[in-house]
Amino acid sequence: MFEAKRREIGSGFNADLLAENSVGTTVSKTMHKRSNPSSISNVRAIPGVREPEVNAGPTLAEIYDRYLKDPTKRRSDRTILAHHTTRRVVEDFFGASTPISDLNREGCRKLLETLRWLPVNYSKKCGQLSVREAAGLARQDAGIRTINATNLNAYMARFATMLNWAVSEEYVTRNPARGLQWAETVHPQDRRKPFELWQLQRIFSAPIYTGCRDEQNGYAIPGSVIASGARYWVPLIGLFSGMRLNEVCQLDVTDVRLIEGVPCFVITEESLSGARDKSLKTKTSARIVPIHPRLLDLGIMAFVEGKRRSGSLKLFDDLPPGAKGFRSVAFSRWFSRFLVSVGADAPRTCYHSFRHGFRDAGRNALIDRDITLTLGGWITGGSQSEAADAYGSGYRPQILLEAISAIKFSGLDLSHL
Repeated sequence: MFEAKRREIGSGFNADLLAENSVGTTVSKTMHKRSNPSSISNVRAIPGVREPEVNAGPTLAEIYDRYLKDPTKRRSDRTILAHHTTRRVVEDFFGASTPISDLNREGCRKLLETLRWLPVNYSKKCGQLSVREAAGLARQDAGIRTINATNLNAYMARFATMLNWAVSEEYVTRNPARGLQWAETVHPQDRRKPFELWQLQRIFSAPIYTGCRDEQNGYAIPGSVIASGARYWVPLIGLFSGMRLNEVCQLDVTDVRLIEGVPCFVITEESLSGARDKSLKTKTSARIVPIHPRLLDLGIMAFVEGKRRSGSLKLFDDLPPGAKGFRSVAFSRWFSRFLVSVGADAPRTCYHSFRHGFRDAGRNALIDRDITLTLGGWITGGSQSEAADAYGSGYRPQILLEAISAIKFSGLDLSHL
């Protein structure tokens, strides 16, 4: 039947198979013809009709395009950026024009092994090297820092998510990357640590807070200038609110509001000015965080009012938005250098350590766990609790203010501020 159809449409066909009537003889003949390909006829039954091309299905690049443009999926800007980063690595490894149906388990395992040796920021540091070449270089040079297991698994998880979508859309029948993860050697609680007291003392006793030459290149040199912008306020806000770095850096001036008489930071992707330059990590990140009384004592509202009078739209407009629109990128790089300059750098600590410290301070103050999770924008639990959390409009600002006011850091002296 297949050979008859091939002849009908003008494709090459096997005349012996077409003429054969006996099933047993047909099988024997077929095996013989496979070992003797020259016997396959290339005669076209209809002269002038081009033989149909073999269609291997959509390519990896085509599937990624369709996945990232799927209107039924809602993703934050950061999530989209992460998927694009993963896509570049995956397409470099497999080839963008590779049919999606050609991906198999062995190839995905090889991707996992290659990612194990992928240098940190390889695209910037390794020039025009491919993923395979960069990984091979790092394998031979122990001095090249490679991505950790958490980042490696994030690449694989995003790749597997795309393939799950391809399975749902029936482009492929199975996900060859399903469950492929590298074993974590560090317990989740040990990946990041809160700042210790001696680190906090050095951070908030730095020249930026006691007097520096200037806020820019002279921030580490003692002088007469007290910093007044992001470099002064962002670490303090992180300490007393537990907000993520990007949540702080992207604040609009109008995101500082009085809600039921309580001054609050409003963490949202929406902007009263109509801008669309903000993004949140998860849907639970949208929230209000009452401003800690210590920040009020230090004059945060006067700073906000000054920005409002000057016509500024962003609270920290002294931070550049960066190539991808994230003001937190420039601050994160500066803060790493700042920690070194004041002798406060230590393994597994960075700006995110403020968030860990806030969580510990909530535990030590015996704040209700649910309220702490609400203040920090953490996911509260499984599907049942999430369903229950969808009811109502959340805690009143006054309740949240009472909780956050209990956040204290024993032994930390900020009287000089």
